[in-house]
Amino acid sequence: MKKIALLTGLLLMAITLHAQTEEDLKAAQSIKQDSINDIQSRIDALQAEIDALPGWKIGAFGTIGGSFSGFSNWYAQETPNNDAGTIGFTVNGFAHKNEPKYFWRTDLTLNLNWVKFDDKDDPDDQNGFRQATDVFNISSLYGWKLSEKFALSALGEYRTTILSNFNDPGYLDLGVGGTWTPFTDFLVVIHPLNYNFVFSSDDTIFESSFGAKIVVDYSKEIGKFKLKSNLSSFFSYKSSNLSNWTWTNSFSYTIWKGIGLGFDFGLRDNKQEALNYAINTLGDANATFDSIDNDLQTYYTLGISYKF
Repeated sequence: MKKIALLTGLLLMAITLHAQTEEDLKAAQSIKQDSINDIQSRIDALQAEIDALPGWKIGAFGTIGGSFSGFSNWYAQETPNNDAGTIGFTVNGFAHKNEPKYFWRTDLTLNLNWVKFDDKDDPDDQNGFRQATDVFNISSLYGWKLSEKFALSALGEYRTTILSNFNDPGYLDLGVGGTWTPFTDFLVVIHPLNYNFVFSSDDTIFESSFGAKIVVDYSKEIGKFKLKSNLSSFFSYKSSNLSNWTWTNSFSYTIWKGIGLGFDFGLRDNKQEALNYAINTLGDANATFDSIDNDLQTYYTLGISYKF
């Protein structure tokens, strides 16, 4: 009986010591975590000062996503023998220069995605990868500072697809106006004098016009988290049917040595593209700007990210 009592006492003592040790370790971990957070906040503050220094700042980050699957004699599904897969990537690159009297910002967005679904029992089925997402955008903004937050500016922006129908259509905006920078990493471009050049083999649908260009851009890096959001819009003075806007967003969270998780999504509204799709893809020869369903265009990519 004494042995049982002794063993019970030793066991309770061991449990108590373990609990105390665990609490001590968690308390020490909390202190170290607070120290890490303090260090990271000082690093972020120093990085903000570095970013504000004159000279070129060049960088890029992107997302890679993909999946592959294969089925053989899987009778529970409609196509028991198939190979399927998706692969895509996004690259956001920039070259920014900030001087006391002027700034120059050049940005690139590239998003490409391919999909595959090969039904092995269908000899006429396409067995290769097909282009699914195709986005290319490059812009260059120059501003002459009138104050710390406002500048006279000129913008050139080009948008198209590159995997298929390169420059058909393609959009080139050239304009002048003003840029407002209320705080670091955020800017609003308002150019009431802008010409939207549209390049296309079908000039009965696509038309260039004069109008206003408005761009809102925000990019931020907080520790391991990085985001970039860009809204580019054109408002035609000739007709609202010739107006368009595109909103792209990229998020990444670094986990280890530049590798992490990334998510990209984009929205677009372009009535000229919708009419072109109705006539030349769906074969609706009687389609007009008034009769088509101008559905919102969207895309997204989720996968592994890498910071260059």
